[in-house]
Amino acid sequence: MNNKLILSLGLATVVSMTGCTTIADMAGADSATLNASAATSFTKMKQDAQQKGQLDTTSSTYRRINAVLSRMQPYADQANQTGQAFQWQLAVLKSDEVNAYVAPGGKVVFYTGIVNKLNLTDAEIAAVMGHEMTHALEEHSKNKLGAQALTNLAVSVGKSYVGDAAGGLGSAALDLGSQVGVGLPYSRSLESRADYGGLMLMAKAGYNPQAALTLWEKMNKLEGAGGPAFLSTHPSNSQRIDAMRRNLPAAMAIYNSRR
Repeated sequence: MNNKLILSLGLATVVSMTGCTTIADMAGADSATLNASAATSFTKMKQDAQQKGQLDTTSSTYRRINAVLSRMQPYADQANQTGQAFQWQLAVLKSDEVNAYVAPGGKVVFYTGIVNKLNLTDAEIAAVMGHEMTHALEEHSKNKLGAQALTNLAVSVGKSYVGDAAGGLGSAALDLGSQVGVGLPYSRSLESRADYGGLMLMAKAGYNPQAALTLWEKMNKLEGAGGPAFLSTHPSNSQRIDAMRRNLPAAMAIYNSRR
């Protein structure tokens, strides 16, 4: 790889690691706007699910998830440093999909599959909830928007600098470098931060943080080894479990202080 191409890839990496939230704000993706957009999408999603008979509001699974949310919400509100009050709402969707997320502003979505297929305990539901809450509380969606805008800018500048001499291969290398060298590791970093924050949130709410380990052990059994972590947007399950074990003493100290 020639020096110009290396320099351009380096530029994409450095620029994308700085000022992501500020760039998102400048692009109109400020916290209030993102939260309002998420609220609109959440309402529409619930309406669509209701019409299709896919919205669960009465089952024991729904009641358990809602109880965990209610118990964790005060601690999530205490951790909120976004400058915007979250309006927490829950939608439980009847689906075999193993998934859950919290959209900006506190819009919580759980699929029944994640609880039923993994046979989750309430503490394991709290581990999922805390992880997804942390994504929203730390505005990871906003950070990713800012990072993507910066990456696109850096790659565009890099392509102009490389010029025609490198040809199509140089352009393709920049595209790949921006994804593998910038985008994916950043996403894995956000997932690791959400794992840590989730441990602390569930501990504060009185859920045993050790349940986060059993959650990912169940994920391992369901999904297998998890594939190579380097090209994944998430840490592999084994890496997750190792990191959680390292963070567990701090979380257990919080949990034990509240018993």
